Amino acid sequence: MKIKTAFSVVISLWSVFVWSQAKNITVSGKVVDASLNEPLTYVNVILKKNKGNNEFVAGVITNDKGIFSFENSTPGNYFLEVSYLGYKTYTIPVFIGSASTYLNLGDVKLEEDVSQLDEVIITTKKDEISDKMDKQTYAVSTNLSQSGGTVLQTLKNLPGITTQEGKVQLRGSTKVLILIDGKQTAITGFGNQNGLDNIPASAIDKVEIINNPSSKFDANGNAGIINIILKKEKQNGFNGTISITSGLGALWERKANLPGIRPQYKITPKTNPSVALNYRKEKINLFFQVDNLYTETLNKNEFVTRSYNDGTVINQQLKHNRNTNFFTSKAGLDWFINDNNTLTVSGLFSKESIKDYGDQPFYNKQLTQQLRLWQFLEDEVVTAGMVSANYEHKFSDPGHTLNASFNYTFDREDEKYFFTNTMPSFTANESFFLIADQKVVDVTIDYSKPLKNGRLETGVKFRNRVIPTNMQFNPSAENSVLDTGADGKAEYKEVIPALYVNYTYETEKWEAEAGLRVEYVDLKYQVDPNHNTYTSDGYTYFQPFPNARVSYKINDKNKLSAFYNRRVDRPDEVDIRIFPKYDDAEIIKVGNPALQPQFTNSFELGYKNQWHKGYLYTALYHRITNGTITRIATKGDNSNLIYNVSQNGGKSANTGLEVVMNKKLSNVWSANLNMNGYYNKINAFSVVNKYPIESVFSAQEQMTYSGNVKLNILATLPNNFEAQVSSIYLAPDIIPQGKIQSRFSVDLGIKKTIQKGKGELFLNATDVFNTLVVKKKVNGETFNYVGNDYYETQVIRLGYKYKF
Repeated sequence: MKIKTAFSVVISLWSVFVWSQAKNITVSGKVVDASLNEPLTYVNVILKKNKGNNEFVAGVITNDKGIFSFENSTPGNYFLEVSYLGYKTYTIPVFIGSASTYLNLGDVKLEEDVSQLDEVIITTKKDEISDKMDKQTYAVSTNLSQSGGTVLQTLKNLPGITTQEGKVQLRGSTKVLILIDGKQTAITGFGNQNGLDNIPASAIDKVEIINNPSSKFDANGNAGIINIILKKEKQNGFNGTISITSGLGALWERKANLPGIRPQYKITPKTNPSVALNYRKEKINLFFQVDNLYTETLNKNEFVTRSYNDGTVINQQLKHNRNTNFFTSKAGLDWFINDNNTLTVSGLFSKESIKDYGDQPFYNKQLTQQLRLWQFLEDEVVTAGMVSANYEHKFSDPGHTLNASFNYTFDREDEKYFFTNTMPSFTANESFFLIADQKVVDVTIDYSKPLKNGRLETGVKFRNRVIPTNMQFNPSAENSVLDTGADGKAEYKEVIPALYVNYTYETEKWEAEAGLRVEYVDLKYQVDPNHNTYTSDGYTYFQPFPNARVSYKINDKNKLSAFYNRRVDRPDEVDIRIFPKYDDAEIIKVGNPALQPQFTNSFELGYKNQWHKGYLYTALYHRITNGTITRIATKGDNSNLIYNVSQNGGKSANTGLEVVMNKKLSNVWSANLNMNGYYNKINAFSVVNKYPIESVFSAQEQMTYSGNVKLNILATLPNNFEAQVSSIYLAPDIIPQGKIQSRFSVDLGIKKTIQKGKGELFLNATDVFNTLVVKKKVNGETFNYVGNDYYETQVIRLGYKYKF
């Protein structure tokens, strides 16, 4: 009996000991998107004792890495329920044993629920400002007032972004690096931005604005980065989206033509069909997307008065009737080799065809005598193709990855310019042709490893870029205005190896990030030795580009961050292209092969306050740039011709305050207010323009206070209707050698969801009150001109989209 009693006591004590140890078992796992294998944050994870009566045991949400954890769990049989709006609820049986104090359930993969997809966009909209406050992310689908337009038109409604002459400005600077799916492409440019006014917004999923990029990104773009993310369907099985948009612009004549020229475009048509298809089965995901945007546009309608120091006054009009067809397509496959290895191969092809039918009459001050008539056809075709391969290896621990990618891009700019120059004493027909081929190879390796209190990222990138150009002038036998000794051949060669390392450290209250990118650049610009002005040139540099961020989490709703970046803007090939090109009959644009890069130091202090159903974000920023790249206009001879030549000006600075407020006002109304005010200063400088003859230009110091205000109001209405009102005010600002006046516009949009959430109808109108006119004044040493551009801004669009 004593032995039996002692044995029972030992067994009881052992059971109590085992139970006391077993109740501290930690159950963990990671929730990921089944298609993308990317972590999902803030997912509800519930542990239930019995599936039948839903006996609740514990509940948690996943962190920013998609990881969840239940502590102090006891052995037994359970059910794990994982739910997230927009995804199918996932339920699995879980047995918790007592052999180990840790149980890792691995990856829990959630599949998207197509029937909830539209609800995800509307009701689970996350804050656009990232937790690190280094970037802002905006879904294109929520921008109702610009649906069916171009990427440029979509961008103008986003915080911090303005548009001017076909380019975006980020916090008052055009030096923005434009990426597509995280890569530089020929479509948007490898240096200066281009093409944004022709890319259809229907091809875009979302846009990221990265004001403070880490060393992982290329160093160019002093104002920051805009990453355009294309749509990519990812549901299992066969699915996709089709859409069609039609519109009309230039609904009435805003200002009548000067006498004697062809009519300006009115009631201009626009069409944009779009198809995105996806098929996924087991380890293969195939995707295909094609968009075609056709527009007729009154692209420019500028009335200018030019006044010279000798008393001469010239009135002129520059009108562009433009026909544009932009075709873009993307196709590829994801091969999920196994849980740790994925290979993605894709191709992108685009063809942009632009025809500008232009008229430019010149009159005397009283408009009683036509001094000159310039009429032209600019026929330009840009064909681009890109092939990409990306391999990703995931190590056993989550977040530990190795990526290797290869990108090859080819594009051809084929431009033909035919013009008729009518003077009082003669008429001459002339032309010039330009062919520029671009070949770019990018090889990148990126490595990322999570650490105990942070993350380490490092990688290398190599770029080789070659652009041969050939300009051919076709002068008339007599009275030619072409400089026949300035055409010929040139070749741009650029080699850039780069290495980066970036480290992030995090505690409960503090975050710190420090990175360094080191670039070596060797650029050679080889010029035809027969060119009458320029000789071969280029530059070489080996430069460090550091970045740093320190953040303090005041509490769950308030966070403060400080940033520092050093960045560069390298002259693109068009900035140093030696061939004179007519911007209009008497303004000639010329590059400069001696142009040097500009370097910028950026500082920013950001604050984010999380409200109930909203947030407040403020950022105080300051940028200092040395060797500011600009174009300087001078007169080179005794004629009225003005030459715009690329130059490095003096030091410039940009200081500003950006405020973004987002608030859900009620179940119906929500609003987003963006205010950006800045102070621009350009120091005095002096440069020498070599073309067509050597001339010196000295600029006095320029400074101004400017900014913009944007208000977007969104209404969720009964019967599946949504409506949006967007308004933009742009304050006066300085431009090279002058100033641009204030501008204001209002856009409207309405959308109705139909066909059980799979279909969508929308109607919108831009610049409803036809108030957007670009007014600017430019001052040269011997002239000044005042211009008002009444280009097409008012467009009405109707569209339909169906998702299956």
